[in-house]
Amino acid sequence: MRIVFLLALFISCVNPEKPIELHFEKDLIPEGIAIDPVLQKVYLNSLKSAKIVRCNLDGSNPEEFLSSHQYGYLSGFGMTIKGDTLYALGNGLSKENNTSILLLLDIYLGELIQSYPLDNGNFVFLNDIAVNSKGTVYITDSESSDIYTINPNTNQLEVFFSNNEVKHSNGIAISNNEQYLYLATYTSGIRVLDIANKKLINQPNAFKGIDGMKFYQNHLIGIVNAKRDLSQNGIFQFRLNEEGSEILSETKISEFEQSSDIPTTFAINRNHMYFVADSQLDNFDQGNNTIVNPTTLENYRLVKRKLSF
Repeated sequence: MRIVFLLALFISCVNPEKPIELHFEKDLIPEGIAIDPVLQKVYLNSLKSAKIVRCNLDGSNPEEFLSSHQYGYLSGFGMTIKGDTLYALGNGLSKENNTSILLLLDIYLGELIQSYPLDNGNFVFLNDIAVNSKGTVYITDSESSDIYTINPNTNQLEVFFSNNEVKHSNGIAISNNEQYLYLATYTSGIRVLDIANKKLINQPNAFKGIDGMKFYQNHLIGIVNAKRDLSQNGIFQFRLNEEGSEILSETKISEFEQSSDIPTTFAINRNHMYFVADSQLDNFDQGNNTIVNPTTLENYRLVKRKLSF
């Protein structure tokens, strides 16, 4: 345990790089982030404007990648990049007549590859996404107990797994061997799902309040932003056993710059994690799709943290 403590202390004390100021519109309210490792560009989506923007990792050359509601896009949620494809989730924010969508976009041409709308009569929030090496997608719905995938026969979104023990799942990650899904649930902590058998293989735990989550070197990295005691929020690592089936320990590896900051999701690129320091989500009225106090909006800042374990 002392080794784990010293390692976490080293990570949190490494001189962090100065946050990069991003020159997008201040009312973007970004939720999802993805990085193209080839072009070294960062993509952010917008809850308010239902669009996607991008820039170089140093903040230069900001531009619009997907215009507002283009290809039927909705308020932006989880995103990820695999190969030359950007996977982007969107949701209507109203509980009435709610719809959701998954877009697959060519990151070089900016063109639509495939659209997967979802309108099943329920209030669905497709929150975050993990994609395996074969392009199989797994998507959390933070309003239900369902995990979605694409049925290759019908080419439509359908429920892959449903269980009340994973109700209100947010972040999702997949192991390197693609055997397990990791679900950041509201009710029972981080749960491990055996994909082939569709069975939960670990017990409920206290690892809650997680938004974005990724698998990295037999650890899970998570942004905890939902604790009432703001001092308990931050960047955490969860060490897994060798098989990846159990969580052995939880360690806080970094604080937020300000305790009131609300980063949401993040991306990993070249042994670094990248996230927007503060989404300014607390200044957004989701029900009316408006900014509460426009005069307090600030430029977004991209934070880079090295992962060294």
